Amino acid sequence: MKRLLFILALALLPVTASGEEEVLASLSQNDVAITANFNGSEILIFGAVQRFTPLPTTGQMQVIITIEGPDRPLTVRQKERQYGIWMNTEAVEVDAAPTFYAVATTGPFEEVVTHTEDLRHRISIPRAIRAVDAGTEHPEDFTQAVVRIRTAAELYQMLEGAVTLRNETLFNTSFRLPANLTEGDYVARIFLTRNREVVASYQTDITVRKVGLERLIYTLAHERPLAYGLLSLAIAIIAGWGASAVFRYIRTGG
Repeated sequence: MKRLLFILALALLPVTASGEEEVLASLSQNDVAITANFNGSEILIFGAVQRFTPLPTTGQMQVIITIEGPDRPLTVRQKERQYGIWMNTEAVEVDAAPTFYAVATTGPFEEVVTHTEDLRHRISIPRAIRAVDAGTEHPEDFTQAVVRIRTAAELYQMLEGAVTLRNETLFNTSFRLPANLTEGDYVARIFLTRNREVVASYQTDITVRKVGLERLIYTLAHERPLAYGLLSLAIAIIAGWGASAVFRYIRTGG
C-alpha cells in the first residue's frame, strides 16, 4: 500500500526550487473535518526527490517536514509567590505564535540544518514564535514557557528521526493532530538539506474546519451572538422544566 502511495506521489504535485534537486510530494488528506466526536486525526506525508543531475557524491541529504497552524497573539504571564500568595509579576506580549506546530526530521535537528538556515526559514519551534516583546529582561524565558505548555498539550511536537528517507529519493512520515485543534488554514512545508543547507523546499495547505453541529454552534456563537444567547437560554429552560417534570413524576410514583 505504501509503495502505491509513493507511486501516486510521483504523479501528483510537481513543485519547487530552481536548483538541481526538487520535491515531489503529497498528503493523505488536505482537509480535516472537526465534528462533535472528533478525537484527532493523522496525516501521512510522502514524496520523492526529483533530480536533473547525477546524485551528488558529497554531503548526505536530510529531510525536514513541518505543519504549522494559524498564528494567534497571546500574553504570557509569570507568577511569583509574594506575601504568601501567587501573583502575576511580569507579562510579555507575543505578536504571533502558531496554535499548532510540528517538526519531523530524518535525524537530530542540529545535524540536519544550520542555525542560519533555521533563522532564514523559521523551521524550529522557537523560531516559529515571532515578535516577542522585549520589554522584559529575559523574553526568551517566556518563549520557552509557551513551548513547554503547548508541548505538554501536544500542540507543539518535535519529532526527530521520524522521517524515513530511502536511497536519498523516497521519504515519508506521519503527524498526529490532537483533538484540541484550532480551526483555520494550516501549512505543510518540506525542506531538503545537504551539508545542513536547504537546497529545495515545498509548501502546501491543509484546511481544518468544523462541520455539522460543531459548525452551526460556532457560527451562531461568533456571527449571531444574540440568537446563540436566546437559543442557549431556551435550551436551559426546557432542560430545567424537563428535569423538574421527571422529578415530580418519580415522587408521585407515576
